[in-house]
Amino acid sequence: MILHGYWRSSASYRVRIALHWKGIAADAHGVDVRAGAQRAPDYLALNPQGLVPALVDGPVVLTQSLAIIEYLEEIRPDPPLLPASPAERATVRAAALAVACDIHPLNNPRIMNYLRGEMGQPQEAIDIWVKHWMAEGFGPLEATAVAPYLCGDAVTMADLCLVPQMYNARRFGVDLTPYPKLVGIEARLLALPAFEKALPENQPDAGLKITSPLGGEVGLRSNPGEGGWRRSRTSSRKAQLRPQPPSPGASRHPLPRGARVFYAAFFLK
Repeated sequence: MILHGYWRSSASYRVRIALHWKGIAADAHGVDVRAGAQRAPDYLALNPQGLVPALVDGPVVLTQSLAIIEYLEEIRPDPPLLPASPAERATVRAAALAVACDIHPLNNPRIMNYLRGEMGQPQEAIDIWVKHWMAEGFGPLEATAVAPYLCGDAVTMADLCLVPQMYNARRFGVDLTPYPKLVGIEARLLALPAFEKALPENQPDAGLKITSPLGGEVGLRSNPGEGGWRRSRTSSRKAQLRPQPPSPGASRHPLPRGARVFYAAFFLK
C-alpha cells in the first residue's frame, strides 16, 4: 500500500492511526500542500479532488479518510474499529462524522484561504471563525462521550477522528477547559502505540518548523525514529506539539456582532 498524505493533515492523520492500529504496512508519500503539490497534474490524476489523503492498494485508489478507514476495517477486521451490533456501529459512525463533516471542514486551510483571499477577511475574524466552530462541535461530543474512549470501552473510528481534531484545536489556541472528558480520552488514546506512531511530528515529511496558524513558532522536529513506516524521506528534527493543560485564566474568544455578520456573508455568498 501507498499512503499519499500530508503530515499535518487531519484526514491523513486519521488514516495513519488506522494503518498502525491494524498493523498494515504502507509506504508514506508526502504531498506538500503548502507548496500546492495536491494540485499538481500527477496528483490530480490520482485524486481529482486535489485533497489528501489518497490510499493506493494495488490497482485500487481510495480517497476520503473515513471511506479509507472503512475499507481497512473490511480487509483487516482485527483489531476492530467498529463494534459488532448495528446500533453501536451507527453510534460510532455518527461521532466520527460529527468531527469529519461538522468540525474539520470549517477549519480546513482551503476554507481559511478563501476567507482570507476572496472574501478579504482579516486574520482576527478568521481566528474567531475557527475557534467558534470548534467549540460548537466539541460541546455535543463532550456531552455524549462515554469514557474511557469516545464511544465506550473500545477504541473506534470515532477516536481516530477525535485525536487529530484535538491536535488542531491546540494549534489554533482553542480553550479546552470546557471539555474535560475529551481531554481525558485524548490522553488515554495518545498513550497507545498506534496513536503515538501516527503523530504528525513523527512523520517523514514533517516540516522543519511548525508554525501556529494564529502566529508564532510551536516547535522544531528531530529524528522521528522508528515508527513502522517504510519511509521515502528522512529528516532531522522533531516538533514538540503535545497536549498541555489549559491555562487557568483561558477563555473563549468573544463573538462580536461583526463576526456574526461575517458568518452570514460567507454562507449567503
